[in-house]
Amino acid sequence: MSTSFTMIGGEGPESYRQHSKYQGGLLEAATEKINEAISTKLNIDLASNLVNIADFGCSTGPNTFRAVQTIIDAVEHKYQQENNLEEIEFQVFFNDSSNNDFNTLFKTLPPARKYFATGVPASFFGRVLPRSSLHVGVSSYSLHFLSKIPKKIKDCDSHAWNKDIHCTGFSKEVVRAYLDQYKIDMESFLTARAQELVSGGLLFLLGSCLPNGVQMSETLNGMMIDCIGSSLNDIAKQGLIDQEKLDTFKLPIYVAYAGEIKQIIEDNVYYTIERFDIISQENEEIPLDPEFLTVSFKVTVGGIVASHFGQHVMEKTFEVVKTKTQEMLPQLANAKPGMQYLIVLKRI
Repeated sequence: MSTSFTMIGGEGPESYRQHSKYQGGLLEAATEKINEAISTKLNIDLASNLVNIADFGCSTGPNTFRAVQTIIDAVEHKYQQENNLEEIEFQVFFNDSSNNDFNTLFKTLPPARKYFATGVPASFFGRVLPRSSLHVGVSSYSLHFLSKIPKKIKDCDSHAWNKDIHCTGFSKEVVRAYLDQYKIDMESFLTARAQELVSGGLLFLLGSCLPNGVQMSETLNGMMIDCIGSSLNDIAKQGLIDQEKLDTFKLPIYVAYAGEIKQIIEDNVYYTIERFDIISQENEEIPLDPEFLTVSFKVTVGGIVASHFGQHVMEKTFEVVKTKTQEMLPQLANAKPGMQYLIVLKRI
C-alpha cells in the first residue's frame, strides 16, 4: 500500500484520532453482533491459552483499541465459560502501511490493556503474519482503498480516462476500471488473511458501501470529494499547481455496492459467510457544519493531496473547500444516504 494512503497522524485538532467518531459509530452499532458471532461461530483450539488478534488498517486509534477490546471481551467470555480457563493471554497485531503514525498509536495504548501489542508495518494486500497463526482478524473502514490507481483512468487517450478525482459513478468505463482493481485487491486481501487464519477463526469486515441505484457523487461523501476536486481546479487556475499534473491526480478509493462485495467473497473458496448485515447511515448523523466537514475530509484525504502537490497546496485547497462547503449545505442536506456493512467470515 502506498505510504500516501495513511490518515493524518498526531493527536491535534486536525488529526484522524480526533476526527474518526463516524467510523467508530459503526463499531459501536455492531458490537452486539460481533459478540454473538464470537460466541456462536468462533471455533479454535486454545490448548496454549494464547489468542492472536489483528487489526488490518488500524490507523492511530482510538477505534482500533475499541475493536480489539470488544473482541477480547467476547473471546474471554466464551472460552472462560466453556473451558473454565482461568486466564487467556492475548497478542494483538496492529497493521497499517509503513507511513502510519505508529508513534501516536503506541503512545496512546490503553494503560490497563490486557494484551501484548505489536506493530506490523506492511501492506495488507499481502501476507503480514505467519501461516495459521491468527485467530480473529478485523478490518474497519480500510477496504475502500485500492492498492494502486488503474492506469486507464489516468490516460487521456483512453475511453476510461477520468476527468474527476474519484469514481463518481456516472461513467461506466471509469467504474469498470475501478471495480476491476477493487476485485483484484479484495481477492488479495481475503487470500492473505485465509493463509494467516487458523481453521475456525473469524474475520470481521466493517465499512461503507453504496445502495443499489445510488451513484457515489449523489452521497454526502461523494459530494465532498467532488468539492475537493473543484477546489483543486480553482487552485490550478490561480497558478499554484499545473493543470496537467492535476489531470493525473486520482484518489485510490472505490466504494463498492453491497452486491459487488458479496460476490467477491462468495467467489473466494476459503470462507463461509456467517453474517452480511447492511446498516443504513442517514446523513443527519454527520454534522452539516463546514468546519467539521472540511477537517473530517482533510484528515482522510489531505495526506494524499499533500503527497501529490505538497503541504502548502493541500492547506490552500482545504481553505477553498471550507468556503465551498458553506455554499453547498442545502445540497449536502439532500444527499442520498450511503450504507455501512458488517461482514463476518469464518475460515474453513
